[in-house]
Amino acid sequence: MSTFTELGLNDEILKALQDLGYEKPSEIQEKAVPQVINSTDDLKAFAQTGTGKTAAFSLPILQLLDAKSKNTQAIILSPTRELAVQIGNNIKEFSKYMKGVNVLTVYGGANIDEQIRGLRKGVQIVVGTPGRTVDLIKRRQLHLDNVKWLILDEADEMLNMGFKDELDQVLEVTPDEKQTLLFSATFPREVEAIARNYMHNPIEITAGQKNTGSDNVSNEYYVVTERNRYPALKRICDANPDVYGIIFCRTKRETAQVAENLMQDGYNADALHGDLSQSQRDAVMQKFRNKTLQILVATDVAARGLDVNSLTHVINYKLPDQTEAYTHRSGRTGRAGNKGISIALITNKEVGRLRPIERKINKKFEKKEVPSGEEICKSQLFSLIDNVKKTEVNHEQIDSYLETIYSSLEGLEREELIQKFVSVEFNKFLKYYTNSRDLNVAERERGRDDRGKARDDENMSRFFINLGRKDDLNPGKLIGLINQQNITNNVEIGQIEILDTFSFFELDKNFTDETITAFTDATFNGRNVNVEITEKRKRSGGGRREDRRGRGRRFEGGRREDRRSDRRKGGSGNYDKNKSGKSYGPDRSDRRSADKPDRSAGFGRRRS
Repeated sequence: MSTFTELGLNDEILKALQDLGYEKPSEIQEKAVPQVINSTDDLKAFAQTGTGKTAAFSLPILQLLDAKSKNTQAIILSPTRELAVQIGNNIKEFSKYMKGVNVLTVYGGANIDEQIRGLRKGVQIVVGTPGRTVDLIKRRQLHLDNVKWLILDEADEMLNMGFKDELDQVLEVTPDEKQTLLFSATFPREVEAIARNYMHNPIEITAGQKNTGSDNVSNEYYVVTERNRYPALKRICDANPDVYGIIFCRTKRETAQVAENLMQDGYNADALHGDLSQSQRDAVMQKFRNKTLQILVATDVAARGLDVNSLTHVINYKLPDQTEAYTHRSGRTGRAGNKGISIALITNKEVGRLRPIERKINKKFEKKEVPSGEEICKSQLFSLIDNVKKTEVNHEQIDSYLETIYSSLEGLEREELIQKFVSVEFNKFLKYYTNSRDLNVAERERGRDDRGKARDDENMSRFFINLGRKDDLNPGKLIGLINQQNITNNVEIGQIEILDTFSFFELDKNFTDETITAFTDATFNGRNVNVEITEKRKRSGGGRREDRRGRGRRFEGGRREDRRSDRRKGGSGNYDKNKSGKSYGPDRSDRRSADKPDRSAGFGRRRS
């Protein structure tokens, strides 16, 4: 491998690289830097995420840049605000010893007037998101007539995010004689189309195998039920005490919920999604880079441009819709020569979705078992011991207290003292995971019985509660109400259904009697709470589910009546008969949204 000096870079750039700790160029840098410096040919470059693409295109541009001219000479487009900011900051670091070089980053969500003032001062390099770049062009504030280099970074992701029209508009206003550099982690057909339409006989270079995952990343998957997705996630995090990673979710709502659950369970976690303001996003990103946050829960778009080399894990809480997106997700870990783990939480129905991903990354997923309570406690114990061994004693801070401490602990043998100190931290995990359930799902079972019918979870009891949406009840408030009863520290909350005037929830059947007793004197918003055991929902022959403790909605003579079919233990059913004498269960004909279950409530969660 060559050195940066051998790549033909000037002393100012080399000095900046030395300050940053850059020692030897990566493969993509070794190939791209001399190619751009010594040729005006367009370049199409593939490199996996985390291999140093920013330096690969920015270093040769800085080498060739005319610092005396105030014209914009390079325009760099990136898919997200975070990635644009990261690129802009990197270029500023690379050029800190180059006099007269100005770099400006433009993106939506920031004050456009300040960006316009920055452009008027004269900048040689503009880094921007497609939308804001087009906006500034239309306002006639960004002039690209003198552009020598056009760089499309993460071109595949820009197309995935729907920026094709914006890319076309930017490309149309740049000079024909410019040099176009296209960098991407994957090369789908759409990116190849851009290369054909806007590049002239481009040179192609590849660092690593095209469209494959990194060799530094191991790919694992866990098969869970939908209800146990979050409890399984928590167990994986608990089994890896030193986890420092990103959890990818598909929606902003899911991202916020998972982050909230982790925070309630004691993790230093936070969410990153599109609903946050730019200042909020910057604050979250900064805390994560500083490792103040241990876990970042993010959507795909929000996490692009997060340049952190020491992530231990990437966890796919839900698989992405597009196969290529998995490559970008997993590429957040295993960077800069480090090893990383990419985990996918999937249900039995989703196992087949791993196959196209395996073909894309040219790697096999390894099936793992969700850790048991015993495994987690063992992992936490040895992590605690390891941390104690590594802890440096600050004598200046504690020496004045030691005499009193020694006196208080006098009489304890060495072994007993160690046991007590370990137990202080360790007992909470022992208590939490005592008698914990096995969350693993056998793939061969597919969650069905021998006749192919879906099975109910036999470990759960189903309860009726006399509160519903009209009482201002929602899933979160119901979980809080259950937790307030102090049933146990380890009760599993299952399926929740919120209806208009009443609701249903499931709890571990081992705590059935304790649950009934706990709710005896419970109140909610000044109303007495009534909780009763009810039969599990069953599936009718047509696949529709009936609840034997719910309200049947039936129409008689054009008027709707509410009838409750009593199927709790000790009660008797009350099925109406029609004129033919046939008995019917609760009528399901009325499907109006007012009495549909709250679909957001279909999740399981463990108490902290």
